[in-house]
Amino acid sequence: MTVLKALKKMFGKSEAEQLAPVSSAPSSSPSQPACGHPPRPAEPQVAPRAPRPDAEKPPQPRRERAPKPPVAAWKLEDFVVEPQEGKTRFHDFKLAPELMHAIQDLGFPYCTPIQAQVLGFTLAGKDAIGRAQTGTGKTAAFLVSIITQLLQTPPPKERYMGEPRALIIAPTRELVVQIAKDAADLTKYTGLNVMTFVGGMDFDKQLKHLEARHCDILVATPGRLLDFNQRGDVHLDMVEVMVLDEADRMLDMGFIPQVRQIIRQTPPKSERQTLLFSATFTEDVMNLAKQWTTDPSIVEIEAQNVASENVEQHIYAVAGADKYKLLYNLVTDNGWERVMVFANRKDEVRRIEERLVRDGVNAAQLSGDVPQHKRIKTLEGFREGKIRVLVATDVAGRGIHIDGISHVINFTLPEVPDDYVHRIGRTGRAGADGVSISFAGEDDSYQLPSIEALLGRKISCETPPTHLLRAVERKRP
Repeated sequence: MTVLKALKKMFGKSEAEQLAPVSSAPSSSPSQPACGHPPRPAEPQVAPRAPRPDAEKPPQPRRERAPKPPVAAWKLEDFVVEPQEGKTRFHDFKLAPELMHAIQDLGFPYCTPIQAQVLGFTLAGKDAIGRAQTGTGKTAAFLVSIITQLLQTPPPKERYMGEPRALIIAPTRELVVQIAKDAADLTKYTGLNVMTFVGGMDFDKQLKHLEARHCDILVATPGRLLDFNQRGDVHLDMVEVMVLDEADRMLDMGFIPQVRQIIRQTPPKSERQTLLFSATFTEDVMNLAKQWTTDPSIVEIEAQNVASENVEQHIYAVAGADKYKLLYNLVTDNGWERVMVFANRKDEVRRIEERLVRDGVNAAQLSGDVPQHKRIKTLEGFREGKIRVLVATDVAGRGIHIDGISHVINFTLPEVPDDYVHRIGRTGRAGADGVSISFAGEDDSYQLPSIEALLGRKISCETPPTHLLRAVERKRP
């Protein structure tokens, strides 16, 4: 019986034919084997795989996403601020819609007193000298003026990357970073570029940013700006507006010789607008102003209280040997979560931070010895609540704006009374309540009379409760 017949008998005709081998009749195919051997049977045909049940369904039409409704263009009418007696609105000045949009985003309906007075002069192109206490909005005052000037005056057709149109000089890295952040917030709808130059950061990285795009607003510390200028990477001959912030601080820190070198690279004072801000108007500050400005308008905002009414002030009379115990117990017993501690010297700051960390408190330090990239990371960690206690010198006393600081502690009283006001101004911001506690020991209590004279009132001296002076229990490793 042939193979085909056997298969037909077993499976039936149709299945048998499928399984039957290919006919062994001679073939002239080149693949036919030689020597009379029978040819190799062909590979059996493989039946197609059965389709999945869902494949039998008819194809479904593709669902198109509904188009997003177009975003309506922002209009000044979207920013409604009702006039109020005794208050100046930003609407009362002729500001570009792009700038007003950013001001609305920041939640600034009305000007602060220094903003209202300064903008009345600077928007008209006049030089100005301004004095106001910390936290009054002077940074926004000069930024609004700069942005308006740059938007109203188109940049020159021929322009190099390293030629800023506005220059802001500030004494500390932290203040430069803060000003640049405020500038970025106010320029986000304008297309203007903001750059920062500070020491302690990667020089090449800052240079790459400078080479990548035009610089409209440059915020810098004097030393790092001179580095770029003397290398020929930055040219200041196109500066239209120059701002000197914290002029009294730059005098104290010995920056004025560097600032003089920088100003010589800018256009003459008759061809640029110059704005100078200072917390105090000393004779030296006013002499600088006369040299660098032309017929300036002077704006002086006298606060009703030098220190914010929102800050509750305490002074503890305590021996120097007991200061750390008092600090540790205050923070841990009360469960404070965001505290700034000030000391006068960098070595004091380092020791306080090291002891707090050793005793289980999440703390970090901020001083001139800390590299800039680490200082920025530390400030961000403190702002985000990852760091509980920030120990700092007065490098952080000005220009650092972090909401939610509940307590400021002066581990040592400052040698300059104004620094006391700046320190305690880190708390009680934006209408919130705050508390400052100062430790007056045998080495620094003599600073109290000058601080009280500045404040215009006495601060009662207290003896700390006994339980706050107990020894610190060492944490087991």
